[in-house]
Amino acid sequence: MPRFQIRWSILAVMLLLAIPTFAQTTLPRSTPEAEGLPSSALVSFLDAVAVSPHELHGLVVVRHGKVISEAAWAPYRTDLKHTMYSTSKSFTSTAVGFAVQEKLFSIDDKVISFFPEELPDSVSPYLKSLTIRHLLTMSVGQDPEPTAAIRRTDANWVKEFLAAPIANEPGTKFLYNSLATFMAAAIVQKVTGQTLIEYLTPRLFEPLGIEGADWESDPLGRNTGGWGLRVKTEDMAKLGQLYLQNGQWNGQKLLNADWVAMATSTQIIQHPDLEAELRAASDWEQGYGFQFWRCRHNGFRADGAFGQYILVMPEQDAVIAITSETQNMQGVMDLVWEYLLPAFQDAPLPENPNMSLALNKRIASLALPVPEFAKSKTQKSLKGKVITLPANEAGLENMRFDFVGKQCNMTLTSSQGTHLLMFGAKEWAYSNTDRKGPNLLLSAPGHMAGYLPVEVDGAYRWKDAQTLELTLRYIESPHREVFTFSFAEDAVSLDYFRSDRSASLVKVEGGKLE
Repeated sequence: MPRFQIRWSILAVMLLLAIPTFAQTTLPRSTPEAEGLPSSALVSFLDAVAVSPHELHGLVVVRHGKVISEAAWAPYRTDLKHTMYSTSKSFTSTAVGFAVQEKLFSIDDKVISFFPEELPDSVSPYLKSLTIRHLLTMSVGQDPEPTAAIRRTDANWVKEFLAAPIANEPGTKFLYNSLATFMAAAIVQKVTGQTLIEYLTPRLFEPLGIEGADWESDPLGRNTGGWGLRVKTEDMAKLGQLYLQNGQWNGQKLLNADWVAMATSTQIIQHPDLEAELRAASDWEQGYGFQFWRCRHNGFRADGAFGQYILVMPEQDAVIAITSETQNMQGVMDLVWEYLLPAFQDAPLPENPNMSLALNKRIASLALPVPEFAKSKTQKSLKGKVITLPANEAGLENMRFDFVGKQCNMTLTSSQGTHLLMFGAKEWAYSNTDRKGPNLLLSAPGHMAGYLPVEVDGAYRWKDAQTLELTLRYIESPHREVFTFSFAEDAVSLDYFRSDRSASLVKVEGGKLE
């Protein structure tokens, strides 16, 4: 062999040895039948979703470590990140697991030991006894829990949390507490000197091939832990698969199996006195681990507001990741238990080309409805005019419309500034914007810092001759805004809807068209 070929062969071997063998950008792919799930079950599930009140955005089904189905409802896409809300908590738990594994601390260490400079003047016995374990199991004892009040401030959130009264002995009562997760994250960041993103990158994100993750921060630059992470739907499935494999990835140990077992098993019961019949019907009453929920059917999950799920089903060797917007999170899980759970088989099934084709066509056609388009002569009268609104709780001030071809461009001025938003006719018009869209955490200081601009799709229609409706979907989040203008000569009224709240309609009367 010529000398230069020998040198290149040695270099190639060295490069291969330098690449971590567990690195994997995407999970392996297979067919549903090859992994023991009939394609017909997936079609039935998608059909049931279509007639349900739930709006799904992304779906990844993994069986035996292989993706057997992946879907996105247009204008959502598989390559986009999606706001996780409290699914972020399970990633924070994983960071704690790595820190414990590296002997940086124990989960039974006292919380106050990490923040001596942040303690209140008087430290109560309950605060003295508070441990990281209590943070992880949502058993801090604060009642009410202080998340909503603290996250709206520019203050030091750690100091504010430690000053909040603890009403019950830590470890005795479950009460959901997102600031408790923030505190667990703050401890990791205090001990390591890194943000959660920085700490998890070489330990979790790079080995699992999770790229482009971002995480919101508190006013002092700490990742929020309890919310604010954005990753892709397949990335969610990867975390579930890591836990399903007891911390193993491509044959190598990333996370200790004993941590996986503790984090995903029942550490506390939400309502110990609940009637057995009610407990059996709810996936919210099966027990809670370390930032993971137990499920019916001997499963466990990460989940976030409005339907962001990582469902792990050990008995079926399956993981199902879902992003969505729903006001009934139990309802989405019920569809999984009804249509997918009983369909898993122990052995491969014969390939079914006709049904596979039907499934692929069904997936290719998935889309959220585009507003049905209609024209109006009123549209011409808006040219060159500005709508000015009186003061309103949505902070909307004025807007101008420009109709170019089939597209409507709205220049919106609000308390956030001035933004150009684009809306298509009979189709979604894609753009990006620095406008912060609907989000439960919108009031948090620095919210979405580092996120902007965000990707959006808009569409418009005339509901009738005098009523213009514009829908703007923030496709890296579960949410949308809908602006409905009613015109009567030079007077304008607006119904403004944001989907991050159940009662979110703001009515603005007395607008002027000038």
